Amino acid sequence: MAQPATSQQQDVANRIQQNLEDHLYQLPPRVQGHYGIRMYRMTGDDKYANSALVDLYAVTNSQAWYACQLDDKEFVKQASLTAISKLGKGPRAKARKKALKPFPEFIFYTDVLLRFASRIDEFGLTGPCHNKMIAMLKSKDLKTGLTDPAMIESWAAQLINYVYWAKQLGVGDYRQEYKEAFLTTYPHSEDDKLSKAQFRNKLYGMTHFVFAASEYYQHQVSATEFTWILDYFDANIERILTDATPDIIAEVGISFLLAGKEDHKVVAKTRDAMVKAFNAKENIIPSPRGNPDLALGEHRNVLAMMLINWPETLHKGPYLAELKATKKYLPKGVKPKADGEAEKK
Repeated sequence: MAQPATSQQQDVANRIQQNLEDHLYQLPPRVQGHYGIRMYRMTGDDKYANSALVDLYAVTNSQAWYACQLDDKEFVKQASLTAISKLGKGPRAKARKKALKPFPEFIFYTDVLLRFASRIDEFGLTGPCHNKMIAMLKSKDLKTGLTDPAMIESWAAQLINYVYWAKQLGVGDYRQEYKEAFLTTYPHSEDDKLSKAQFRNKLYGMTHFVFAASEYYQHQVSATEFTWILDYFDANIERILTDATPDIIAEVGISFLLAGKEDHKVVAKTRDAMVKAFNAKENIIPSPRGNPDLALGEHRNVLAMMLINWPETLHKGPYLAELKATKKYLPKGVKPKADGEAEKK
């Protein structure tokens, strides 16, 4: 049984939820999907299925565009360069662009192909040109990019997502190699040398080991398997509360919940941090710089809600081909996975 939230914490979660749901259809399609998928996994309520369906249309369209043109090497090259150009111009973006120089197409195979295909797979479906895409991904060297220290220092959390998506889709199992590379890049003994940005990147990577293993809140994970992460968070919680962003602090707390450690003191401390970060005037947890924009802040705010309102049971899917609310409205480019591959509701 999850540790109950205080009335103050519950009030914050309720006000965030009301704000997000009042404005849900003003959010971009993938942001609507991000919210609806997480709320479905928290509640099992079919009313959130259509937000997931909106996301399915977006990712199916994208997969059709990218996966069906894989035979065209120039297309892959240009799509990779476009993806890199969209990373931005800030310090983190510059570090990522520099890290990608030895293998510029890595971002296309991971942040584009694996991202869209894994989401369609989570819904119990396969998308356009699926077999062609899987064959292509199996033929590529993903390990070099996944385990490169400069890459890990630039986007540790994204890399562990790619690792688990690759395993999910049967492309390859890089979990052990990535864990070893991550710990080599971020040995705990050198934490005092980490800048605030690098400490955050390390934390963000560690939370996503747990999140990815849970298939993003679809089921609990083994506390034993992730003792190395939970013990680290416990030992460093005061620095985490001081130096991490609200997004990361919420993820640290959720990591304990996913591991069945509902009564751990870190959960209570991270919930308190959400209350402190909450802006009562805007009914939102703003960005670290104070921006209350809902589209940009949906991620941190749905995480805060999840941390405070953690359920006794997580729900898999949603399997959109099986739900009454969505099964008649699937995009034409998808089909249910082979019988037995998608678990029944």
